Amino acid sequence: MFDLDTIRKDFPVLQQKVHGKPLVYFDNGATTQKPRQVAQAINDYYEKKNSSIHRGVHFLSSQATIEYENARETVRNYISARDKAEVIFTSGATGSLNLLAFSFGEKFVKEGDEIIVTEMEHHANIVPWQLLCSRKKAILKVIPFNDTGDLEIEKLDELITEKTRLVSVIHTSNVLGTINPVEKIIEKAHNKNIPVCIDAAQSIQHMPIDVQKLDCDFLVFSAHKAYGPTGIGVFYGKEEYLKQLPPYQGGGDMVDKVSFETTTFNQLPFKFEAGTTNYIGAVGMAEGLKYIQSIGLNNIAKQEYELLTYAKRKFEAIGGITIYGNSATKTSILSFLIDGVHPLDAGMVFDKLGIAVRTGTHCAQPIMQHFGVDGMIRASLSFYNTKEEIDYLCRGIEQVKMMFT
Repeated sequence: MFDLDTIRKDFPVLQQKVHGKPLVYFDNGATTQKPRQVAQAINDYYEKKNSSIHRGVHFLSSQATIEYENARETVRNYISARDKAEVIFTSGATGSLNLLAFSFGEKFVKEGDEIIVTEMEHHANIVPWQLLCSRKKAILKVIPFNDTGDLEIEKLDELITEKTRLVSVIHTSNVLGTINPVEKIIEKAHNKNIPVCIDAAQSIQHMPIDVQKLDCDFLVFSAHKAYGPTGIGVFYGKEEYLKQLPPYQGGGDMVDKVSFETTTFNQLPFKFEAGTTNYIGAVGMAEGLKYIQSIGLNNIAKQEYELLTYAKRKFEAIGGITIYGNSATKTSILSFLIDGVHPLDAGMVFDKLGIAVRTGTHCAQPIMQHFGVDGMIRASLSFYNTKEEIDYLCRGIEQVKMMFT
């Protein structure tokens, strides 16, 4: 059963006041709040089990290693990977994409080759590929989207050539909320033997993801957007690719044997986990994913769809609001502008009312350029939000309109 009152009690941060007003947190696209179960798991680890993993034979190190590898198994199960060796722990989705861009580029990309992304990518899925293209003298190509916020995927057939080496696409836009048809993209790319990377940073917390059914070759996400801690994320890759890719970083734990003449590398997944990893973060991430599973992704999807539908209806009733991203398939993100009001001005008023929204370009400047705007206001909703909070946001919008127009 989905019991919203009980769920909200799991998030102590939601019980506080900001500027004397009850906090209304609509910045979940940037980072989600953490349930007390995650905080307790992290505290318990620090207080009772902390020890460097993989390197010790003593009790604490053994226990820490077991919990770290159990966390890897939790992730494997959550995304239905074939083997936990395909699950690499990184600093987050950005770290994962940088790993892929460097390692894949070193192995498979040469001068004149092509990488394809979309016009709605987060900067984290643009800049690493630009750096690769600059280093290798390769070419970055872009799938455009229309004004509704849907990818024009029919143009992918035109963009793919014999020099295309990889397609890297965001699953769900962090600005438009669009859920992209990644199944079709993967199918089109695989028909030409081209691997596909999915940026699942904005989808992993909203919908079930089965990497084997999708048949994606790589997938990345961050824990902190999925009710876990910051500084930890996942890079998933099919084993046949991971075995071919060179390591992204060197150091302890990713080596087999080291001499001044040569170094051999550890087996998967450790080949890509140099140094002392964020092992406590991994345990916290696993706890966040377990929390999602305890509520149920179907329950989450239903609640968030109801909130999104309700918010759109309320916005339309107010009038004078432009919503960007009106795809028929989208997650609970509303990016908008109030006619005649700069988004930063609106955001400052919302803050004084205790409402947390995101204002600016949302690390997606090409989207702003597409619509010819300097920035947007983004209200990103979670299952722990309420219709009463949406009503309060709408009253805030009315107040902003009254003040500035």
